[in-house]
Order: sequence, then C-alpha cells, then structure tokens
Amino acid sequence: MIGFLGSIAVICLLTSTVPLLPIGHGAVRAFDFPRLQIATLSGVTFLIALIVLPYTFSSGIVFLLLVAALALQLTKIAKFSPLWRRVVCNFDGNEAEVSTINLMVSNVKMGNRDYGRLIHLIKQRNPDIALLIEVDNAWMEALSDIVQEYKYNVSCPSETSYGMLIVSKYPLISSQINYLLKSEVPSFDIVMEHDSGDQFRLIALHPEPPVLTKDTVGRDGEISIVAKKVRNYDGPLIVAGDLNDVAWSRTTRRFMRVSRLLDPREGRGMYNTFDARYIFIRWPLDHIFHSGHFKIIHMERMPKIGSDHFPMFYKLALDAKETQSPEISDADNQDVDETDDVIEEAKDKDDDAVGTDWEK
Repeated sequence: MIGFLGSIAVICLLTSTVPLLPIGHGAVRAFDFPRLQIATLSGVTFLIALIVLPYTFSSGIVFLLLVAALALQLTKIAKFSPLWRRVVCNFDGNEAEVSTINLMVSNVKMGNRDYGRLIHLIKQRNPDIALLIEVDNAWMEALSDIVQEYKYNVSCPSETSYGMLIVSKYPLISSQINYLLKSEVPSFDIVMEHDSGDQFRLIALHPEPPVLTKDTVGRDGEISIVAKKVRNYDGPLIVAGDLNDVAWSRTTRRFMRVSRLLDPREGRGMYNTFDARYIFIRWPLDHIFHSGHFKIIHMERMPKIGSDHFPMFYKLALDAKETQSPEISDADNQDVDETDDVIEEAKDKDDDAVGTDWEK
C-alpha cells in the first residue's frame, strides 16, 4: 500500500511542479489546467494515507510529498474561492443611479447544431450584449432572428472554429475586427454607448487552444498583445472571451498585471466553463477581465446548451466617474520584458492556427 500511495504522491508533486517551468509549450502548459483535480487527488490521498499507513520514515516522505503538492496547487487556486478577499466589489447601491450592463459570453461549439437551446437562453435572459464564439455560417443563419432583434452587431463567421458574433442593444461608436497575429484568428475591439450616455470599450478574444504537440506562443502572444494595447487605457474597459487558458496560469496572471485589469472571480469562485460534458474535467476557460470602473451585481454560470462550454452571464454596474482602488500588483520590468519577448516570438512564427479543422 505504501508503494501505491507513494507513487500517487510522486505523480501529484511532479504534475504540480511542471507548470512552474517558464516554457511555452503545450506539454508543459497542459498541467496548468487540472489544478483543482490534482489538489483534490493530493488531499484525498493524504487522508487515506493518514488512515492506512503506519507512522514510519517512509510514510512520512509520502505525507510530505502530498502536502507539498497540495500546497503548490492551493497557492494558485485558493484565491478563486469564496474564502479569499474579493478584488471586485459587489455593487450595493441603487441600480437606477448607475449604468448596468447584462453581458452573456458563450462558446457555442461550431459542431453543435442544437441551436434552439442557445436561442431559448438568449430570449429568456435577454442580455444587453451577447458575445458568441465559434460561430460559422450555419450558426449565423440559425441566429438570424436574434441578430434582427438586436439593433447592433459585429460578425465574423468562420468555418475554422474561430468565428465570432456580438449582438448589442447599445450603439457602436466604433468597431474593429482585428487579426492580431494570424489571418484565421479574429478579435473584436468595440466602443459602445450605454443608454445613459456612458461609453465603454469591449475587446473580444478567442486565441488558439494549447495542444500537447505544439508550443503555446500563438495563444500567449495574442493575450500579451491585448495586455500591452490596453495598459494605458483609462476608460471603462472589458476584455472577454474564451482565452483557452485558465485564470491562474502564468500567462493570464501576467496579462492581468500588465493590463491592470481585474478578475471578478477572485473571492467568488472558479466558475468552471469547460468541459460541460464531463463533471470531473472542468476548469475556467471563459473569462471577463475589466477595469475598476465596474462592480459586480450578479455573476452566473448558465445551463448547458449542447456545447462543450457553459455560457456565462454577468450583470455589471458601470460608474464611469468613480473607480475602485483595489490592491492589485502592477507589472514590473520583468513582466513587461517577458510580454515583449512573447509578442516578438509570436510575430516571428509562420504557421497555421491550431484546430482549424477540429469541427469539420
């Protein structure tokens, strides 16, 4: 028994330390994702070992390995629990006195043809803005009534699983479809005007997914470009989308420091959105990050729609004249240098985007 439990302990510790390596490759970065699962395995194995193993030097090593693995995982994921301090405040004022925004974000999964479930959800929840990811021409046709119901939209359907659609009740002051690194991978950069007259900016992303056989330079580079792009932007800003990265990863945390944006999940929960099909394989891939102009009224993972992602729903309070002053870490010179290096490496690569044929 000690050999079996010891093997699990070694695996837990190894898989906990691999993501600490500063290597942008899918075979390394993949271990960023199952931190909750590895933490759970470490904790459960520790309890079993505590019950069944005699107190010897060998069992002590097993306990030490499991505690180390659990501690490494908790340093990354503990802040995404209700026990942690919230960096984004709940809005506790009068909603009538501020601009409120209902935002829905959903990766529909291009190969998912159960259009009715998403359409029903949009009509039921009536978001002010809906960001839909992996939209192809078939999805655009199915959503034509929804697009007509909303006054404003930006669309870039694609047959390569990188298509996107935004529908909005608010006028678009400006809108751009950008290709930050690769011609197959669009992003949106939109300025909207709320009914109150307040303006806010929304950037929508869906960078390349990581795969075990390739580097993650494309994904990391696109996220880094946006971080640098918005770093000195002082207006109300939301960055949203399926970033194909988890909230606690090296890339995402550096993105937050460089961009100076906030993650409303800190102190509230993980809100695991992928994989909706398997209860034991879930982590947070769909995100919003925002400036200090926003507070949270409501945040919810929505029901399944036939996709491998759960949709997310956010109700935000925007006060363009007053910002929170949270204690967030600003980027240091190393962060900025690493961001620049990742961007340059990504721009130098000349290959096709990952996963363009996965849904065919």
